[in-house]
Amino acid sequence: MENKMDNKRERLFSDFPPVSTEQWMEAITKDLKGADFNKKLVWKTPDGFDVRPFYRAEDLEHIGYLDAGPGQFPYVRGHKTKDNNWEIRQDFRISDVARCNGLAVEAAAKGADSVGLCVRDVESLDQMEQLLHGMDVVKTGVHFLCSTHYGTTLRLFMEYLQKHGIPARKVYGSIDFDPLHYALRHGRFYASWEENMAEAVAIFKEYATRLPNFRLLAVNAATLSDAGAYHIQEMAFALNWACEYFSRLTDAGIDIDTLASRTTLVLGTGSDYFMEIAQLRAIRLLWAYMVDGFKPRDEKSKMPFIHAKTSYWNKSFYDPYVNMLRTTTETMSAAIGGADSICVTDFSEAFRPSDGFSARIARNQQILLKEESFFNHVADPAGGSYYVENLTMDLAKQAWNLFLEVEEKGGFVACLQNNFIGDTVASCAAKRDADVAKRKIVLTGVNQFPNLGETELDNLQLQPEAVESEGDFKAVHPYRGAEAFENLRLQTEVFQKKTGRRPRVFLLTSGNLAMRKARAGFATNFFGCLGYEIIDNAGFENGKQGAESALASGAEVTVLCSSDEEYEALAAEACPLLAGKTCIVYAGMPADEAPFRALGVSEFIHVRSNVLETLSRFQEALLK
Repeated sequence: MENKMDNKRERLFSDFPPVSTEQWMEAITKDLKGADFNKKLVWKTPDGFDVRPFYRAEDLEHIGYLDAGPGQFPYVRGHKTKDNNWEIRQDFRISDVARCNGLAVEAAAKGADSVGLCVRDVESLDQMEQLLHGMDVVKTGVHFLCSTHYGTTLRLFMEYLQKHGIPARKVYGSIDFDPLHYALRHGRFYASWEENMAEAVAIFKEYATRLPNFRLLAVNAATLSDAGAYHIQEMAFALNWACEYFSRLTDAGIDIDTLASRTTLVLGTGSDYFMEIAQLRAIRLLWAYMVDGFKPRDEKSKMPFIHAKTSYWNKSFYDPYVNMLRTTTETMSAAIGGADSICVTDFSEAFRPSDGFSARIARNQQILLKEESFFNHVADPAGGSYYVENLTMDLAKQAWNLFLEVEEKGGFVACLQNNFIGDTVASCAAKRDADVAKRKIVLTGVNQFPNLGETELDNLQLQPEAVESEGDFKAVHPYRGAEAFENLRLQTEVFQKKTGRRPRVFLLTSGNLAMRKARAGFATNFFGCLGYEIIDNAGFENGKQGAESALASGAEVTVLCSSDEEYEALAAEACPLLAGKTCIVYAGMPADEAPFRALGVSEFIHVRSNVLETLSRFQEALLK
């Protein structure tokens, strides 16, 4: 039977002769008809390297780790040899102890493997009892978040276990102890760096043995991507961050095996699907080599525990159900990339606290990927992909170079204090913001394809987090890329509440049917981002007729929508009637703006426009 199958396979593939890379390039060059291959088809990533339009088996020849399978150093393919199972985790950062408990108990009963619990206000055993009431902490992992003193939190947890006769060795979870994260967010250390490390030493000496399955240290690098950093910066700084902890704490007498095995590496997962997969694979490679430098005795110490969180940066409160689509692809990336645990944030996190519905949706996204799509049954499902393997290696090289640069500058703490970390993240954020403003990054429902009839002003239950004044060094501030556009649209809603109306945009369409419809659609999307009322039309025979209808509508803005060839005649007929009575906008990019400006056209909107800047000018002019 086997010989028959081999013969059949040989006959099948004999119909398809091999095609060389040269032949591929010859065919592509012919199709490009003289256009530059690199400019047309090679993508320059924000991280600083090129992505080609196709990869072949020969592109794997330079990748050295491919001989190592799952569970083998350097662990690019993960540390699970038979499956890809991960921990379904839900975090509830709600300081109301009773409400936090209620949501956590429901999550544990309906599919979550572990829960993150806010312990900011848990200062007594009674409050710890209330927080954990109704939970089986042996079956469900517990992760303590937001504590102001993790030593106290662990002491109360141990008292809870002793009171209920629960063996500490049977519980698992973590604390979110990460003093460098506090420093990164606030621009200053909590107490001092020396006191932070003294507290870390005390926690490890007291609880490393008593809670053998609890991770006692965290590297919350997801904050970097939520503040606008790209993958390279998040990965490299995460390594420097962990290296700083490991260097200081091994010097204080804590062995590297204990430290590495008790650390949670928290990474953000965004919407760049394949890049997110590659990032998780690449960080395992780099982590393995970084920890190897500390000479651990246990080979398992070189394998990071990666907790993936869906991104905050790309979420919106306009068209919020799109967030469900975003978190679905993000969760898929995290699962395929081999995350050890995943937390899907609520689709509504941008505008209201977690509730039963949003928590259920977030939880079920992971459950569906496991129970119906079987993402947990294949170890390293991305392994061998020419594209993903090359992305993995490119990310690893770039991040390692930045990691070494930071180490040469004195390490993570030194680069915090001299503002290298803060300035680098701010620079990345500025580039991202510019891409959102120009719609190079599309946030559906916000800067492109808005829901025209949507209002959200009355649905907002969360106030934006106050940004602290700078401390001793530059802090990083998580934010959402949609905020600038959302704020403009909220201004329209406030204006409508005061006046009972929204600014109107009249689409003066005329001439070539295909072109006028295309430009009317573009203008609708453009001004729809402000929540303006859009008045579309079937088309006018001439500019004079269109101008009269525009004036009759009372529209503050009139957009000329036609073909390039017909704009001159349309503007000549319409603009004399409209000038001074409505803002005249040209939908397109003429070779020469001057003749149209002379007729009264004040704005030109097109694919190269800085949409945010243009819309800001309209808000300033019209919402008086």
